[in-house]
Amino acid sequence: MSKKMLINASHPEENRVAIVVDGILSELDIEIAGQEQAKGNIYKAVVIRVETGLQAAFVDYGAEKLGFLQISEIHPNLYPSKDENKGRPRNNDILHRGQEILIQIVKEERGSKGAALTTLLSIPGRYMVLMPDSTTKGVSRKISDDANRKKLKKTMAELDLPERMGYIVRTAGIGKEKEELKRDFDYLVRLFEGIVSRKDQIKAPAQL
Repeated sequence: MSKKMLINASHPEENRVAIVVDGILSELDIEIAGQEQAKGNIYKAVVIRVETGLQAAFVDYGAEKLGFLQISEIHPNLYPSKDENKGRPRNNDILHRGQEILIQIVKEERGSKGAALTTLLSIPGRYMVLMPDSTTKGVSRKISDDANRKKLKKTMAELDLPERMGYIVRTAGIGKEKEELKRDFDYLVRLFEGIVSRKDQIKAPAQL
C-alpha cells in the first residue's frame, strides 16, 4: 500500500493537507488563516437527532452546525448492556434525543458539513497520548525500530498505571527516563480528571 501526504501552502490564507492512498484521495484537511481550529477540543454536548439509517447521530456542541457522530465512534461505556457477547447495539438503542455526552472533534466543519465527532477521547501530551477508559497500551507505529519499541514497552510496563487508562507512546518518548514518562502520564490523567469535574458543573453545550 502506497500512502502519501501532500501539502499545499501556496496561498497564505489557506493550507491544504491531503492524504493519498494508492493514488486515491483518502482525506483532505483545509486550514484557513485566522479561523480558530476546533479539532481535538472536548465538549459537553447534547444529542439532537438519531438517524438509524445513517447509523449516526447529530449532536449540538455549541457550534453553528450540528456535529456528526457515527456509531463506530461511540464508546462502549455508553452501550445500554454490558454483555460483550451481544456485540454493538443499534444506534438508536445507544443514544437518545436530549442525552448529554462528552465528545471530541476529529475533523473540522467543512462547507455545509458539520464537524466529525467521537466519544473515544484522546488527550495528547509531550511523550504520549492518553486514552481514558481504554485498555489499549502501546507504542506509536511511527516508531519502527524494534529495540526502541521493546524498551518503551518494557519501561511503561514497569510503571504503576491505572488499568482503565490507555496510552500510546509518541516518538518523542524515545530515550526518555521512566520518571519522565510517568510524569507526563500523571499530568494527562489530571487533565482528564479536570475535564470530568468541569463536566458536572456546566450546562451543555459547552467546551471543556
